[in-house]
Amino acid sequence: MKQALSLLTLGSLLWLLPLRPSYALPGERTETVAAWIAANPLLRPILTDGLTVQRTDTAAQRFLFRASVFPPGRLTALGNPGIIRSQSFFIYDQINGVSIERLEQSLRDIYGVNIYRDYDRADTVLYYPTSEALEMSRRLNLPGVYAKQGELRVGVRYAYWVEINRDQQGNSHSGKMTVFLKADLDKLTLELQSWQ
Repeated sequence: MKQALSLLTLGSLLWLLPLRPSYALPGERTETVAAWIAANPLLRPILTDGLTVQRTDTAAQRFLFRASVFPPGRLTALGNPGIIRSQSFFIYDQINGVSIERLEQSLRDIYGVNIYRDYDRADTVLYYPTSEALEMSRRLNLPGVYAKQGELRVGVRYAYWVEINRDQQGNSHSGKMTVFLKADLDKLTLELQSWQ
């Protein structure tokens, strides 16, 4: 009984430790990132092109992870096709919903505690919708402005884009988070500001 209890205690503490190093992030070579994706127990794909993982538990629950040589936002000219510029994961869950907190926990689970801390301590660069957009939406009775809620953050190591989508009732069943190179922050900030 004592041995079973100590194993249970050890097992419950293991989740506190990072399961894997978070070394295959934006800025790394595509081969390194593909190998990391294949070895990551949370991402381990069944079928993949090496940089994309898709999982569908049911029609109401889906997960997508994608590493890209392109910066986030509008498609632009490719800088170096051998270097990953951004990594995104998308969660759709009609049953349990998707919140900012769930996306943050997924970031921690996938990348480990060091990247989560960089995100958590990052400065917010942009938050949307703006209070002006919300006020205009309220006055004009335009519920679509509430559809997307997101923010851009810049940390010491990376920049982060988190976004959730809300329905007319204010419930969120989908969201995404993107980890990307800080060099691409100005581009994405300008694009998001022009969309508001």
